[in-house]
Amino acid sequence: MMKSLKKLTTFCIVSLLCYGAAAQVDIGYQKPPKEILELIDAPAVPSAVFDAKNENIVLLHRNQFKSIAELSEPELRLAGLRINPVTNIGSRTRYYSHISLMKVGESEEIEVGNVPTSERLANFTWSPDQSKMAFTNTVNEGVELWVLDINKAACKKLTDAKLNANIGSAFEWFEDNNQLLVKMLPTDKKLLIDKATAVPSGPKVSVSDGEEAQNRTYQDLLKDKADEFNFKQLVRSTLYTVDLEGNTSQWKETAMYTGLSFSPDGEYILVSTLGEPFSYIVPYYRFPSKTTIYDKSGVLVKVIREVPLEEVRPKGFMSTTKEMRSLRWRADKPATVFYVKALDGGDPAVEVDYRDELFTVDAPFSGEPKSILKTQQRFDRIIWGNDAIAIATDEWWNTRNEKTYLFSPGDPSVGPEILFDRNSNDRYNDPGSFVTTKNELGTYTLEMGKNTLYLTGRGYSAEGRRPFFDAYDLKTKETERLWRADGETTLENIIRVIDAQKGVLLTRVETSTLYPNYYIRNIKKRIAPQPVTFFKNPYQSIANIHKEIINYKRKDGLDLSGTLYLPAGYDMDKKEKLPMIMWAYPREYKDKSTAGQVTSSPHTFTYPSYGSIIFWVTRGYAVLDDAAFPIVGEGDKEPNDSFREQLVANAKAAIDAVDELGYIDRERVAVGGHSYGAFMTANLLSHSDLFAAGIARSGAYNRTLTPFGFQREERSYWEAPEVYYTMSPFMHADKMKTPLLLIHGIADNNSGTYPMQSERYFNALKGLGAPVRLVMLPKESHGYSARESILHLLWEQDQWLEKYVKNKK
Repeated sequence: MMKSLKKLTTFCIVSLLCYGAAAQVDIGYQKPPKEILELIDAPAVPSAVFDAKNENIVLLHRNQFKSIAELSEPELRLAGLRINPVTNIGSRTRYYSHISLMKVGESEEIEVGNVPTSERLANFTWSPDQSKMAFTNTVNEGVELWVLDINKAACKKLTDAKLNANIGSAFEWFEDNNQLLVKMLPTDKKLLIDKATAVPSGPKVSVSDGEEAQNRTYQDLLKDKADEFNFKQLVRSTLYTVDLEGNTSQWKETAMYTGLSFSPDGEYILVSTLGEPFSYIVPYYRFPSKTTIYDKSGVLVKVIREVPLEEVRPKGFMSTTKEMRSLRWRADKPATVFYVKALDGGDPAVEVDYRDELFTVDAPFSGEPKSILKTQQRFDRIIWGNDAIAIATDEWWNTRNEKTYLFSPGDPSVGPEILFDRNSNDRYNDPGSFVTTKNELGTYTLEMGKNTLYLTGRGYSAEGRRPFFDAYDLKTKETERLWRADGETTLENIIRVIDAQKGVLLTRVETSTLYPNYYIRNIKKRIAPQPVTFFKNPYQSIANIHKEIINYKRKDGLDLSGTLYLPAGYDMDKKEKLPMIMWAYPREYKDKSTAGQVTSSPHTFTYPSYGSIIFWVTRGYAVLDDAAFPIVGEGDKEPNDSFREQLVANAKAAIDAVDELGYIDRERVAVGGHSYGAFMTANLLSHSDLFAAGIARSGAYNRTLTPFGFQREERSYWEAPEVYYTMSPFMHADKMKTPLLLIHGIADNNSGTYPMQSERYFNALKGLGAPVRLVMLPKESHGYSARESILHLLWEQDQWLEKYVKNKK
C-alpha cells in the first residue's frame, strides 16, 4: 500500500509540473467525411404519441440537433438544475419543432393549424379525456402555454410568456378538461445577482458536526449566498388557473412549488414546495420540503408531509430517507394517498425482518394511516388493481434480488404472496410486466380477466429476442403463453395491449434495414398485422451493410456476444482483412450465468445516432458494437476486485472471435466508449497491448476524485484503497503508450465525470510522453447536443482512426 501511495504522490507532482505545458491547437469546428455527414443530416422521423383509444396519433417533429448558439444562451447551474434565467425553462430542454396528426391506419398526415413558429415546443400533456394536448412554447422573452385541439387540428395560445418551467411540471389539467393549474412567474420577482460583478459580503464557510455524510460527487450545486438568492428567485412561482379562453385567476400565493398532482377524481391536489435552509453539498431534491393537500378550489385540507434538509444518509445504494417517501395517489381510488416508510431507518446495514412499510390515507385525510404491506427488501414500485388485488415489487441491489408481491390492499390480514422471487439480472427468466388499462377514473390499473392477470415481456432468450404476451392464472399461479413473436426475420415489440380479452396488441415491427413502424396484431385471428404508421427508412446508404450477432467465450468459459457490422459489398469469400473499431460499456454482475446472457437482436434497426460508432462501417471498418463486457464478482467477491483482469479478458475474447472469422487485421483494432466506457478504454490501453488506438469520451480516470463510490461501487476509497488505485488509469499513466483521443463536454453535469478528469489525465499522459489528444467541447454536457459539436466530434474520431488504425505504420 505504501508503494501505491508513493506512486500516487509522484503522479500528483507530474500532473502539477505539466499542467501548463500542453500545446494548444487553434481550430474551428470541422465536418466529417461525406459518407458520415449524409447519415448525420438525414431527416429525423417524428415521435408518435397514441391516444388511449388508439384512434389518433400526434406526430411530434424535431430537429436532430441544437445549434451551438442555442447552447450559448444564458445558463445558471443551481442545486442540480440548469436554467435559462431569461426564458425560465431548463436550459438543456429538448424541443420539438412542429406538430402534425394522423388517424390510426391512415398514411396521410393531417396538418395542424396555427402551430407556433418558434420551433421550441415541449411538455406535451394530454387532457383527461384526451381530446386536447397542452404544451409550452419557448420564445425569446419566456415560456407560453398553448393547447392543441385534436378534433379541430388546431393550436391556440392561452397565455403570454409568463410560465415558470424551471423546476417540475409547469402545469396540470383539471378534471373538467377546460382548465389548467399553471405555475406563473411571481410579480415580485427580483433581479438576479450577477456573480461576476457582485461584491462578496464575507467568506464561504462549511462545517461538519462529526456525523458521517458520504455523499457522491454531485454537480451544479449551490456555492454561495448569491447562488441561494438566484435559486430562490428562479424557482418561486404563483399558481393560477387558466381556462381554454385564456382567462386567468390566482389560485395560490407565491412559493417554491415543485410538484402538482391531481387525485384521480380531480377533487384534490397534492402540492409540493421547497423550504429553507438550502445546502451546498446536496441537490434541491434533498432540501427541506412540504407536501400539502388542497381541494380543487384551493382550500387547505391537510399538510401531509414535512421533510427537513437531508445532507446525511446512511451509506449504500439501498439507503434511503427515514422520512415519508413515494407519496402519490392510489390509482384505483378516487382520492386516497399512499406512501412508504423505512422500517430500518433507511440504513441497509440494520438487520430487520422487513425493510419498508406501505400506508394509505383516504379522503378527507383526517383518519389514521392504514398499513397495507410490509416488504422484505426496499420498496420499488406498485400497480394498483382494486381492494382485493395489487402488485408490489421490492429490490436489493447487493444481491440483485427482486420480489413481486400479490396482496390485498383492503384486507391486510390476508398475507401477501410472493409471485416471483428472482435475480434482476436474469433476463432469460424475466416473467415480464403486468399489463394495465385505463379505468373509469382515467388512471391506469391492472388489466384483469376472470381470475386472470396479463403480462408482456421483452422475451430475451438464448435463441434471440422474442417478446411475449402471457395470461397469469391467480388460482393456479400458472402462466399460459398467449403469443410469442417468431423472431426469425423481424423484431416485434409489444407497445400496448389494446384489448387483453380479445387478444389485440399494438406492436412495433423492425428489421436491421426496415425502419420501425406500428401495427395492430390480433393474436386470435389468422390475419396479417394491420399497419398503423408508414415511416420510411432515412438511412438508405447503410441499408446493405452486413449485420450479425456473434457469440463467443471468454477464457474462463463465460459466454459473450456482440453485434458485428461489415461494409456493404464486403466479399465474404475473399475476406479482406479490415481495420476494426470496438465499442463497449462494462456492466457488473453477481453471477456468471446471467452475465453471459444475450440481449441483442440482429433484427434491431440500425440507427446511427450521433454517439454511435456504426458510421465507420461506411469508411471501410469492421465495427463490433455493444461488445459484452461483464464484470463478475460471485459470493463474497465484488465485481471490481478483479476489474482490470476481466476487462482485458473480455477484450481479447472479442478480438479473437472476429479474427477467427477471418474479417480483421488484429494489429489494426481500436477500442472506444462513452462515460464508464471511456474509463474502460483508458484501462484497456494501460494494461494490454491489444489495441492500435482508443477513443474515450466524457470519462473519469482518477477514482480518488470520487471517494465515496462510483458507478456500482459502494465502498469508499478508505474501505478499498487498492481497488480505487488499481482501477484508476491516472495512477498507471506511465504504462500508457497507445494513442488515445480524449473528448469531454466542458459543461459535463454527470456525477463523477467532471471535465477536470480528462484535463488532468491528459496532462499526466502528455508529461509522460504518451500520444494523446484532448478535445474539450464548449457548452456541452455529458451527452452532446449542438450540431457543430457533433460534426466536429465525428471529424475528430475519423481523423484519429484514419491515422492510428486504418493507416497504422
